[in-house]
Amino acid sequence: MQQSPGSQTSSTRILVGVSTKMYLGYRDSLDWLERLRHEVDTRPALAAGRVVPFVIPSFPVLPAAARLLEGSPVLLGAQNCGWADGPWTGEVAPSMLAELGVRLVEIGHAERREHFNEDDAMITLKVRAADDAGLTPLLCVGERDGGQPAAAADFVYRQIESAVDGGWDLAGRLTIAYEPVWAIGAAEPADAAYVSNVVQRLRVQLAAAGLQELPVIYGGSAKPGLLPTLDGVSGLFLGRFAHDPANFGTVLDEALRLAEGISAAATATDGHVPPWS
Repeated sequence: MQQSPGSQTSSTRILVGVSTKMYLGYRDSLDWLERLRHEVDTRPALAAGRVVPFVIPSFPVLPAAARLLEGSPVLLGAQNCGWADGPWTGEVAPSMLAELGVRLVEIGHAERREHFNEDDAMITLKVRAADDAGLTPLLCVGERDGGQPAAAADFVYRQIESAVDGGWDLAGRLTIAYEPVWAIGAAEPADAAYVSNVVQRLRVQLAAAGLQELPVIYGGSAKPGLLPTLDGVSGLFLGRFAHDPANFGTVLDEALRLAEGISAAATATDGHVPPWS
């Protein structure tokens, strides 16, 4: 079974990804991908694997995207998947996504939960189907309203537990996108101290299942300048701010500097780095 992009050496890997949703047309998507690949290619340090970029374009773009990204360290993702192969009109089978070279798939985004009535049971089916096809489920979680970090962490933990139906072995193959619903599409991301507090509390809860180092990236109006202010977070899931590839490049630079600091800390402490330091 394919591992989560951050699972092998998770404490030293930073994930930086972007979804285009439906903002770009077909030709614009290909132009954007070419410029984004240029941002990646001009940063040879990404080949070391300490920073893992990923992109999630619209479904019709995936075959061309796979060709454009061939030979680069960029992982290709999909914005959704069906819960099974077979007679499901209008859905996309996880097995077909894997055949196209997709490595990870968004599941449970707040927009799909709200506007397409995706409930916990459906999300559980999709997570299992994606995992069975060898894809990494990028599980989107987050509280609807701002409040106390402890309550938010509890809510997110229950969402993860529900998505894997209590199967913590499966949970270890997920990547979590923590996206407070109230921050999606907002002018500014959630406060860095709030996000850090929620994720740190969540890690304490996950530790009981041996998953303290599960990749947890932040999304919700994420943009350049945010990543260095976060503590305990595994990376960023960007949206509209990365539709300018230069902004994606800026975040990659921030991630590379953080990864260099983690690597230096590992050397200074006999290779041991506190989780998500």
